[in-house]
Amino acid sequence: MPSLRDDTFRGICDLMYASVGLSFAESKKPLIASRLAPRIARLGIGDFDDYLALIAGDDDGGEFQVAIDLLTTNETYFFREPAHFELLERELAQQRPSSLAVWSAASSFGDEAYSTAMLLADLQQQGRIGSDWSVTGTDISDRVLRSATAAIYPAERLREVSAERLRRHCLCGEGDSAGLVQIRPALRERVRFGQLNLCQPGAAGYEGIGPFDVVFLRNVLIYFDAATKRAVVERALALLRPGGLFFIGTAEGRVPGVTSLQALAPGAFRKQ
Repeated sequence: MPSLRDDTFRGICDLMYASVGLSFAESKKPLIASRLAPRIARLGIGDFDDYLALIAGDDDGGEFQVAIDLLTTNETYFFREPAHFELLERELAQQRPSSLAVWSAASSFGDEAYSTAMLLADLQQQGRIGSDWSVTGTDISDRVLRSATAAIYPAERLREVSAERLRRHCLCGEGDSAGLVQIRPALRERVRFGQLNLCQPGAAGYEGIGPFDVVFLRNVLIYFDAATKRAVVERALALLRPGGLFFIGTAEGRVPGVTSLQALAPGAFRKQ
């Protein structure tokens, strides 16, 4: 496989930024090369220049979406960053809402959305919230959304889920399916998934969703430059009710220029 030339690398970066807001620093050139090279070899096309021409064209056969999937890391697991779920539980136990709408804005394979649904189902069973609650998961990747809808996971991804929660909310595979876990239908019915490009409001699908009481926008802002981060956060906050809870990744800090948030804990805020 030929090397990834600087001008081709910049062309790929420019296309990804203009189309979906993904921002890659110069240091990401080896990463992009390693992610795309196996795909180029599998397709049997010439080199990175030919691949760029393919995904930039109108008749790409869905390859642009494949490139997005390859260039975004979807590593996740259930109850990741548990302090956020503990804070959410405390807040809801105090408020005892009769209805609740939660948005997992970069839901990836659905681990975060189903983790939240498990928590809410347990709180409902304990009488600490009402029965009118729902979780909406969105992502730019059609591939991960299909996987999220199927709700089948390697058991290792649920390592932070208690044995009691596993029993209540999951079906454990046997035989050829040993080592796999599927979310029970009763919980899956509470979670809906849809495709959404966070960087393109309007036609990209922001209409028809929200408002929400809780928004998770975790571990996705790392892909955006400062201006795009602010725009994405502002769009998400526009769908969050006043007093609602807003979560970003604990390592993502706070987006500069956003003043409508009260910090509660690392990565956790309340909309003022």
